[in-house]
Amino acid sequence: MNWLFSVVLTVHILVALAIIGLVLMQHGKGADMGAAFGSGSSGSLFGASGSANFLSRTTGVLATVFFVTSLTLAYVASNKPKTSGSLMQESVQSLPVTQPAQASSETPATPAEAASRAKDIPK
Repeated sequence: MNWLFSVVLTVHILVALAIIGLVLMQHGKGADMGAAFGSGSSGSLFGASGSANFLSRTTGVLATVFFVTSLTLAYVASNKPKTSGSLMQESVQSLPVTQPAQASSETPATPAEAASRAKDIPK
């Protein structure tokens, strides 16, 4: 499933860059007035109206592919296994557990002895 996510993400990014390029190549609505004075796209590769038609259709197809890849990425990401806890908890759990060294060879104090020693500590 991880390879599918990588492939769809790569296609998604390439389609996004292609859409950006196509939108920048298209003429705006005000470009028709410039064409009347000789600076139009009548000498382009696709003809006077062919380039606008071709670029518009290609942009529409790429926008559809972009939409489908967005939905596919959302679906793949939502089906990933959920983890419980935070990243910090996972890193703490993965650390090896070591026993603290005893200060002396005595046995650990009972709760009553620990409470009496705590009273002796000056505040």
